[in-house]
Amino acid sequence: MPHAERGMAVGLFGGSFNPPHEGHLLVAEIALRRLGLDQLWWMVTPGNPLKSRLELAPLADRLAMSEKLVQDPRIKITAFERTLETSYTAETLAFVKARNPHVNFVWVMGADSLKTFHLWQKWREILSTFPLAVVDRPGSTLSFLSSPMARAFGHARIDEDDAGVLWKKQAPAWTFIHGPRSALSSTALRAKADSKS
Repeated sequence: MPHAERGMAVGLFGGSFNPPHEGHLLVAEIALRRLGLDQLWWMVTPGNPLKSRLELAPLADRLAMSEKLVQDPRIKITAFERTLETSYTAETLAFVKARNPHVNFVWVMGADSLKTFHLWQKWREILSTFPLAVVDRPGSTLSFLSSPMARAFGHARIDEDDAGVLWKKQAPAWTFIHGPRSALSSTALRAKADSKS
């Protein structure tokens, strides 16, 4: 797990990153800037319960590709979840919170994840652990209005103009951040690679 000093604002950006691409990097950079973060932990997950293990590249490969893609020293590439022996975000966030009680964390995710967020194990618990920043992705701009999460936690949404103080808010609190978007997706990149082989 990366080191963070007391009082820092740190974004937690988890995913399969299978493979990592410029769209992921854009989400990370937008989060750093708009949320006023000191660091962002790019958490490469060992697996994803909602995705097939068959299509998942080895963790070491996804880590190496992430390290090659990311140049900003504030973005810390990590795969500490492999030592937790869990693939559930709620358990990871509870562990992070217990180990870093004096750090201000924000969970960061792309808007494309909102469609299935209510299917994640203990998704309501996730929203009660840390504030959440949802960063716009192509084709997902309106998902923050229609997703079960957005409807259930509409009362906890803060205005995008206040995104810079989201890390100071008590969970549940969340915001939707508009901005530049990349049309790249891991699914499309895998399909392109498969068609060449």
